[in-house]
Formats: sequence, C-alpha cells, structure tokens
Amino acid sequence: MAELHPIRAYSGPIPKQDTALLVVDMQRAFFDENDSLGRIGIDVSPLREAIPGTTRLVNLARENGVPVIFTRYVYSVGGVDFGLEYGAMAKERLEAASLAHGSDEIELIPEMGHQPNEVVIDKSRPSSFYGTRLEPVLTGMRIRNLIVCGVTANICVESTVRDAGQRDYNTFVVSDAVAEFLPERKHYALYGMAWSFAHVVNVDGISKAWAATA
Repeated sequence: MAELHPIRAYSGPIPKQDTALLVVDMQRAFFDENDSLGRIGIDVSPLREAIPGTTRLVNLARENGVPVIFTRYVYSVGGVDFGLEYGAMAKERLEAASLAHGSDEIELIPEMGHQPNEVVIDKSRPSSFYGTRLEPVLTGMRIRNLIVCGVTANICVESTVRDAGQRDYNTFVVSDAVAEFLPERKHYALYGMAWSFAHVVNVDGISKAWAATA
C-alpha cells in the first residue's frame, strides 16, 4: 500500500463547556456477525476496534458532566425509507431486513451503558442531522461544540461531521474511537475531515484537556 498522507495535526483547546459527545451507531448489528450484516457476508469484525475507545470516551464524558447523545441507524417497518438500492450489498441488506425497526440488532451495545436521561436519535441515512431532531436537541441544550465517535468512520461518522462543520459547530472527531471496514478508508476519512470539517483528536488528548479545566 502506498504511503498515506499525514492527517492534519491539532494541538488547540478541547472545550468542555457547551459541548456534547455524539456517539454514532454503536449498535449490535455493526459488531455481531450473527446479525443481518454478518449473515449476508459482511465482515463486521474490523468495526470492533471502535468499542474500547468509545466506551472510555462515553465514561469520560459522564464523569465530566458532558452530555452524551447516541444515534441509531434504523429503518421503518417494511424498509419503506431504505431508499435507492445503492451501497454495499444493498439488495441483500433490504431482503435481510437489516436494521429493521423493532429488531434486537438495532439496540446500542451494552458497553455504552445507555442512561435513561441520555438522548437517542434514530436515523435512516448516514448523517445524524438528515431528517432527525438532532439539531433542535443541540439548540435546546445550548451546544456549540461536538465531539464525534462511533462507526463507520468513512460513512456515518464522516457524513455527520461534514454536516456539523457546515452548521458551524466546533467539531472534533476522535481517531481512536472510530472504526472502518478497511484501514485506509479510516485514514482518509480522518484526513478529509481534518482538512475542512473537524479537528482530529484522541481520547487521551480529551482526557488531559478536560482534566486541566476541572
């Protein structure tokens, strides 16, 4: 594989005030080979790379009083909002009722430890902003800074980060709390986001920044 271009470095502040952690699609279907994606032949094992960093980040946010917002990728009954059949194995995913409303596989993984007071945004497109109530929720919570993690880096995370950046949220994406099916896709997703839409940081950097403002 050719040498990868370096990701733009960031060494500035990571705010804790007016900040929310947005956890994208940490659902069972994206990690369990026995659920629909695995059953139709998609290897979900690389996505498990996101679990340790995201778990640590969620706990860190709670310890620091930073609100945690989760998203879930969910299709309505009958897949009526599945849309045009594009993307990896779209026909097979639709036939397998992947991410179907009411199925167990849409639930957040236990490692997230979802709390009753934490908002969950359901969506049927990659961006967490498209066709959802996320933006009114952020407005109501007076949020201007977003820290984004989850799966997958190149699709739902990047789509969300691009939309956040274009809405002038001060946006951070956490490199060791996202995952992708292929490592080069993760790298160039982070590369592109860092170029125009977000600051790329890591969990240790967030922990140190927040500890300094305690």
